[in-house]
Parts: sequence; structure tokens; C-alpha cells
Amino acid sequence: TRCARDGSATRPRGSRAVSRADAGRYVCRATNKHGSAVRSVIVTVEYEPSIGETGCPARRLWVEGTPAELACDASGNPPPHVACAKLGDNQDPPPASPNVTRAHAGTYECRATNTHGSALRNVTVAVEYSPAAVSLRVLPSANVSRGASFSVECRAEGLPTPTYGWVLPPAPNLRFAADNRTVAIAGAAAANRGLYTCTATNRHGRRAGSVMVRVDESRLVLLASLGSLGAVTAVGLAAAGGYYLKSTACKKGEYNVRDAEGSSEAACLHRQRHDRGEVYGIQLTQP
Repeated sequence: TRCARDGSATRPRGSRAVSRADAGRYVCRATNKHGSAVRSVIVTVEYEPSIGETGCPARRLWVEGTPAELACDASGNPPPHVACAKLGDNQDPPPASPNVTRAHAGTYECRATNTHGSALRNVTVAVEYSPAAVSLRVLPSANVSRGASFSVECRAEGLPTPTYGWVLPPAPNLRFAADNRTVAIAGAAAANRGLYTCTATNRHGRRAGSVMVRVDESRLVLLASLGSLGAVTAVGLAAAGGYYLKSTACKKGEYNVRDAEGSSEAACLHRQRHDRGEVYGIQLTQP
């Protein structure tokens, strides 16, 4: 009796280790001096599972909103059962019906199992999504004093990382950061007040956010008012001081009014009547 794989040479007798290459259709022929008999035999080789890069890539890229399905092919005989579970989660793998969310991102362990053993492979899933949660922050405050410096910062979530664009009041004193996420204003003026709008964009979409900036000029007006008031006050004090000096110059010291009246040094002599009698004021020239 001789058996050989169909289309190949006859194999020698004897035992050896079976490999997957031994599977196939064999023709066995029994012969004696009276004739021969032929029979075909199908040989199947069973083996434990294995998971390769071709059937189960180690990195996956999903897009938020699309159907969530983590398929992983494995070889083995009998055909293995493959199950994937997210590491760190005590739950089943993401089902095929719900859509992908950002919560699906992470590392999954895929296990292929049959009657001869099992094989493991880790798969990392990244989830891309359009920009979300756009927020703007004005530092130090959205209420800016005239002449002060401030900045407007834009933040947004998104994968791939969003790029940023601005619509804002036109002014010459604007300076943008290298990544365009922040705009800085030095020496705020009336032209800098208004609505600042930031738009975050990636290949999956765009989203915008806005903040209102107010330039407060009340401090400047107050300073101007105080300056005017100070000037008026200074003039008033000067006049009052002059009046005081003039009035006190005629009152200061003790004089013999009658002698002073006829003196050549007398520059002024004023006589006024009051309820308590006559009051004289006299101012003398310098000697």
C-alpha cells in the first residue's frame, strides 16, 4: 500500500511531526499479484489559533458618529472564536450597532480561542472627532481699562488638533501667537472693544465661540475730571491765598492809626463802620 498527496510523489512510510502543509487529498493504492485497489483520503490538520497584523491591525482609527465595530480575524483549525474587550473596562466590547463616541478610544485585548489553545493581540483605537467645547478666555478681564494690555485665548477639543481663525474688531495693535490660539493687545483703545470670535477647524468640521470685550474709559474721564477740578481748585486757592495775604497784610501788627495816616510810608488806609465802631486797615510800603 502506498499513499501520496494527489499530484505529488509517494511519501515514504514512517511517522513524523505533522505540519499544516500535510493537509490535503491523498490517493492510496493497495497492490498484490492479483491486482490493485485505489481509495482517496482527505487529511485535515488542526492547530491552535494565531492572530497576525494582516487580519488584525494593531492600530485602528475610528471617526465619531460612524458605526462602532472592532473586527479581528485569526487563523486556526477549528476556526477560532475571537472576542475583544477594552482594557480596564469590565464590560463587553463595543457592539456594532451604536455609533462611535470618544469613550471608545483606548486599548483593546483581542483573544482568539479554539480547542487547541488561544492567542492574544492588543489593538489601540483612536477616535477622531470634529472640534467641540470651544471656549474663549480674556486675561486679565473682559472689562479692560483704556491703555491697559489684555489677551484673548481660544481653546477647543478635537482630533486631529484643530487650527484656529479669528474675526475681531480691526485694530493695529494686535499680535497673534505662533499657533494662532491667542491674540494679544497692547494699549487698549476704543477700536479694541467689540465681539471676538474664534473658529476651530479640522477635517471633520468646525465650531466657533465668541466673547465680548469692553474698553472702559471711565477711569480716563475721571482722571481728566480730577485734573480739571485740580486746576480750578489751584486757581481758587491762589485767589483765596492772595485775598488772605492781602487781608492779613492790612491787619497784621499794631499801628498808631493817627500817626500812620499822616505818614509818608502809608500805602493804604481804609476806614469802615461796623456795629462795634470804626475799624481801620492799613498796609505799609517797604522801607
